[in-house]
Amino acid sequence: MFDVIPSMQCGSVELKLDTPKIMAIVNITPDSFSDGGKLSTVQQAIEFALQQIELGADILDIGGESTRPDANEISVQEELARVIPVIEGLRGKIRIPISIDTSKPEVMRAAVAAGAGLINDVYALRQEGALEAAAELNVPVCIMHMLGKPKTMQQEVRYEDVLVQVRQFLTERIFACEMAGIAKKNIIIDPGFGFGKHLEHNLKLLANLDYFKQLGVPVLAGMSRKSMIGLMTGRNLEQRMVGSVAAAMLAVQNGASIIRVHDVAESKDALAVLSAVSAYKTKTAEKSNKPSILWPDED
Repeated sequence: MFDVIPSMQCGSVELKLDTPKIMAIVNITPDSFSDGGKLSTVQQAIEFALQQIELGADILDIGGESTRPDANEISVQEELARVIPVIEGLRGKIRIPISIDTSKPEVMRAAVAAGAGLINDVYALRQEGALEAAAELNVPVCIMHMLGKPKTMQQEVRYEDVLVQVRQFLTERIFACEMAGIAKKNIIIDPGFGFGKHLEHNLKLLANLDYFKQLGVPVLAGMSRKSMIGLMTGRNLEQRMVGSVAAAMLAVQNGASIIRVHDVAESKDALAVLSAVSAYKTKTAEKSNKPSILWPDED
């Protein structure tokens, strides 16, 4: 649990996690599972990112390489060409953190130099040179659990206990980060919904997300439009918004500090309702706990 409200310095922008935050997905990829190819030019990506801020995004997560199941890896040069012009185009125009969704140390360095203030790595900084780069750059990092690689992660999914094993992995990665010089206050964890997991594993993680809060760092949850939502609702990709928002709200109720989403406005509205109800419950609980002072009757 947190001793104080987490606050992270993401480059020149402070990120306070006193309330749940919305991370907007900005995929500059031709092959992402949900929105691949929609942002085919730098200007389209910049305009889309600015629109997400208007809709209520607290963080922009910019990615240039798909990590969907069976995705192929791309070169450093290709990833740089996709993301750096967008980050440079946003720098100076926005006052929220830019996250770079990458596992490559070269991209991490270039993105932070261009204006990114957070590193979101599905490999949990396990790629060669990534841990050292992140420590050197001194920005917050989000480390995620994944079995294998995106290309193969769904092929041999086996757990004795997914909760215990994912937590053990994240505990070890937190330790590795600290040993490399990354302060614990700059670490976010992500259990990796859908990354080497079947529906039953994802459900167990979501239902017990507060289990990971015991590690003392903020939790990020990303389930937006994923196959787990389709399996639960029977909806195809284009019809998973409602289910995705519902899952995100359950994640917040169970301890997530950040939700990574495609549907920013809808998530913002749902958070507002959840926050209002939570505030009301807190207020009424405080009133009911106040002792009543009863004065004796005067005869």
